[in-house]
Amino acid sequence: MDERRRNSENPRRTTRSGSSDDSVNFRRTRSSQSSANSRHTRSSESSETQRRQIRNSEGSRSSRHSGSTRRDTAEIRRREIMTPEDLLDDDEEYIRRRQERMRRRRLEKERQQKRRRMMRYAAMAAMLVLVISLAAFGISRLFPDSKESGSSQVTEEVKAETGTQVTTALSQPVMGASDIAKFSEQTTLSGWQSDSSGIWYKNADGTFYQNGWQEIDGNQYYFNENGYVMTGWQIIDGEDCYFDENGKYDSQRVKPMIALTFDDGPGQYTEELLNCLEENNGKATFFMLGQNAEQYPDVVKRMKDMGMELANHTYDHQILTSLSNDQIANEINKTTSIIEKAAGASPTAMRPPGGAYNGTVQSISNLPIIIWSIDTKDWKTKSEEQTYQCVMDNAQDGSVVLMHDIHEWSVKAAIRMIPELTAKGFKLVTVEELAQAKGVTLENGKAYYYFGEGTQQVE
Repeated sequence: MDERRRNSENPRRTTRSGSSDDSVNFRRTRSSQSSANSRHTRSSESSETQRRQIRNSEGSRSSRHSGSTRRDTAEIRRREIMTPEDLLDDDEEYIRRRQERMRRRRLEKERQQKRRRMMRYAAMAAMLVLVISLAAFGISRLFPDSKESGSSQVTEEVKAETGTQVTTALSQPVMGASDIAKFSEQTTLSGWQSDSSGIWYKNADGTFYQNGWQEIDGNQYYFNENGYVMTGWQIIDGEDCYFDENGKYDSQRVKPMIALTFDDGPGQYTEELLNCLEENNGKATFFMLGQNAEQYPDVVKRMKDMGMELANHTYDHQILTSLSNDQIANEINKTTSIIEKAAGASPTAMRPPGGAYNGTVQSISNLPIIIWSIDTKDWKTKSEEQTYQCVMDNAQDGSVVLMHDIHEWSVKAAIRMIPELTAKGFKLVTVEELAQAKGVTLENGKAYYYFGEGTQQVE
């Protein structure tokens, strides 16, 4: 008791009485802990510096995102107040997230590469299909009608037919005699052959079909003088014949026909119209006034020589339904005599002025009466464009078109439409030819408007 009191009263003495070794150990422990904390702090600061550099590097790459700077600043402040243990855990989470991002990027890159490879394979496949298609097309052009041909050799020799007429625009390119000889020597295959000039046929003995019709494997072909098959529309022995792209004759294909008719002439523009018809191998029917035929007898004669149809339109354009029987007969008969004198041939049809007729006119005319299915009204519109458009919009197989060759605008419209109608596949014929082609027998006194299927009446 007394001892404890003494100790409490003299605490300093008790401390001093402690071992000097304990004091030294205490100081060493404090020094060691301080050094350890210092090293840990420096290590943490070093790690923190490295992490900041990594984040700054990543942040610079993603700086285009507007919120990245604010997030980095908040992250730095958060980490400054974290304990070493929290920093270690945070570093591990950061590394894990970074590795996960790198893994996702790698997978995305692999998917992009796979898509690129698939696109390249698709392009290569498309090119391969195109090449195969072109090769197959070339083979089919080399051997036309191969499905129908049981053998490429034909023993029957060619029957040459001369005196044919070929439309210039559809003629095959010419191969000269020297070229034929060259192909005969160098080409060893028999059967169908082709080049840039067309298609021809070589027999097993090296001979070629030329100048005429030839039946091969049950189909009809026509070979020109240079040995090539004809294609498209051709005029052969005066007949329209259609051959497909391989030269095969199609007997069921009939060329559409249209009859252009011109009233009140001849006139000062009729010669120009005849020139255009001649250039395009076209025909027309001219319903002439007797008084004008008297003034242009040479034009009437030229019409006849060109194969145009000569027709009666009365002497001076009187409306026949308002005349007596004798007057009607005089109008018609007087004009017939004038045409016969100029051309040496009688008119084959008549058209009453204004299209007006009755039973009396029919009985007196003594000619087929031809009206029209397309009235251009050129005399009324006085327009080349409207006249042209009226015909081009309404022309069809069997149409009979009314125009007037005494009007300049009408003739100009006709000169425009004639080659275009021909290019569209129409054959320009006379009314008489149109009726014959459609199996119609024209009768005197009977009126005709249209020769196609159904009806047509354009006013």
